[in-house]
Amino acid sequence: MLTVAQLRGTQQPRRSPYSDKQYYQEYVLQRIEGYKNSIGRDELLRLGDEAASELQSAAEGQFLLTEVLMLESVDRLIVKRLSLRPYNRWRRQFLKLREAQRTPNHWGLEPTSPLARLLPRIEPRDVTLVIGSAAEPAAYLLAAHDAVVTFLAGDLGCVERVESRMATEALGSRFEGFVAQAGSCLPEFVDIPGPLDLVVMDPSALGELSAACRMDFIADLRRLSRPGSLHVILPSCPGLAPESLRSFYEGWTVEGDRRRRRRATGSSGPEGLVLCCPPCLQDTSARRSTAS
Repeated sequence: MLTVAQLRGTQQPRRSPYSDKQYYQEYVLQRIEGYKNSIGRDELLRLGDEAASELQSAAEGQFLLTEVLMLESVDRLIVKRLSLRPYNRWRRQFLKLREAQRTPNHWGLEPTSPLARLLPRIEPRDVTLVIGSAAEPAAYLLAAHDAVVTFLAGDLGCVERVESRMATEALGSRFEGFVAQAGSCLPEFVDIPGPLDLVVMDPSALGELSAACRMDFIADLRRLSRPGSLHVILPSCPGLAPESLRSFYEGWTVEGDRRRRRRATGSSGPEGLVLCCPPCLQDTSARRSTAS
């Protein structure tokens, strides 16, 4: 996640963007893995036999058939079966698709939404956590900007829908979804691949929790967030306004406070809350040390 100073060009960004070749390699790998998962074991074994026969015929027995060679040969056969587009043709279509996917309105979000305003600061491989069914569009938008997205919702149907659409939109390479209810801490089986750069939360995920449990849950998210990270609280729950969670973020600053005050005089609806972790040293690797 870029800081404001990095966004203005006064500091260097932490990470380089993905190249088109990297995107193409991911596209091919996703299609190969999807095909392997769609066929039965017998068909996969037949593919292995076909690959072994081709390798032996081509090399006339001059090398030892290794597992790596077999896997590469099977993958080549799958690429041929699927008639995957060559790089140049794929690139022309992909660039148009990804450009559309990176716009908030592609996912039904307003360009003025809190998350939309943060998009220029998102870097490839930023570690993000999206919580709650109403935050589903945020998961797609972040994935389109090459963030690592972990999605958490209590509804199995919602998680399966997000997983399916991520795959359909070719966004699933850095996505993982979990079915779990928010509690006093983040469930142990939810694997976060590093300190969090960004959290996007639908407050309705906390709607049935007591005030004490909400405080513990947010405290756990704060422990998992690196210095300078951002938490976005969406205006998605009529019964739990973003401002009601502000007291759980002692020491954090509210981004865009001036804009919020100006908007308040003529606002026709609620606005989300963007909170920034102070850029000081803290234990970002600790997991649930006191929440239980």
